[in-house]
Amino acid sequence: MGLMDFIKKQFIDIIQWTEDDNGVLAYRFPMQDFEIQYGGSLTVRESQMAVFVNEGKVADVFGPGMYKLTTQTLPVLTYLKNWDKLFESPFKSDVYFFSTRQQVDQRWGTTQPVTIRDKDFGAVRLRAFGNYSYRVVDPKKFHTEISGTRERYTVTELDGQLRGLMLQHISDAVAQSGIPFLDLAANQVEFAKALQEATQPSFDALGLKLEMVTLQNVSLPEELQKILDQKIGMGMIGQNMGQFMQYQTAQAIPKLAEGVGSGGGGVAGDAMGLGAGLALGQTMAQQLSQGLAGANQAAAAAAQPVQPQPVSQGADEVLLLLEKLGDLKAKGILTDEEFAAKKAELLKKLS
Repeated sequence: MGLMDFIKKQFIDIIQWTEDDNGVLAYRFPMQDFEIQYGGSLTVRESQMAVFVNEGKVADVFGPGMYKLTTQTLPVLTYLKNWDKLFESPFKSDVYFFSTRQQVDQRWGTTQPVTIRDKDFGAVRLRAFGNYSYRVVDPKKFHTEISGTRERYTVTELDGQLRGLMLQHISDAVAQSGIPFLDLAANQVEFAKALQEATQPSFDALGLKLEMVTLQNVSLPEELQKILDQKIGMGMIGQNMGQFMQYQTAQAIPKLAEGVGSGGGGVAGDAMGLGAGLALGQTMAQQLSQGLAGANQAAAAAAQPVQPQPVSQGADEVLLLLEKLGDLKAKGILTDEEFAAKKAELLKKLS
């Protein structure tokens, strides 16, 4: 290898990044033991930006395009290195490329239920998950706050941080949207928009733009969902509680009989049997109450003085009345003395 070949290898004429791998947000161009040729070429492709860094300080930032590296195109670096106008020597500088295309289909979701305030329930614990997308818009800030001097920085490394930012703003999004929990499922777009607006300032601080947020599902923990189902069921019942209890009793009686007949544990065999027994007891109590009310009315009517019957009353009618009085006596409605007095009175009419 000749001396001239060795010298040529130490200088870089073209600086570019082809993004061979997906999911790379920041890439440091390999510069160890190399210097940049004065007047060399910098190529920044669409969906990229490039940053020159001198001794840890961010210098010049380049958007998409092709640049000839001179003191005119590198004003900040020229100032930091105190180059004069006649400077045309090779120089050293770190060069970082940043991908500015959208990083799509990023997932967010609650690992544990999040407690929020709600108009209808006061406070609820909900679960939610969806997708979001973002891009790098301020490479200087992203380099300073996130990627630093690493050779490359990927979407995977940033995933946990961004997901945490999404989750910590769920409560803010619910409050900002003003949507009650029961209406969230029907207003997913509005809630997602509110979540995006609430989270965007945190992304801005990292040099990122939150392009889109979607909400795929929102739900309650299982134990709270059961309570909500009961509340919804009571609302659907409305004023027809009596009919609902009768229906529940009719549906539960076969299961109750099956449980008792098979010797199932407990008084009613199982929890279903117990529920049916309670419902049946309420229904029977209502029917018994109605029956007692009817009996009391009958007793009151029987206790009224018997109007004297016309002399022409037939023997069959007298016997029929005696049978009715005997039934009342048997039921304990009439005492023996009252029955005897009424009997004597009726028998006189036959003589």
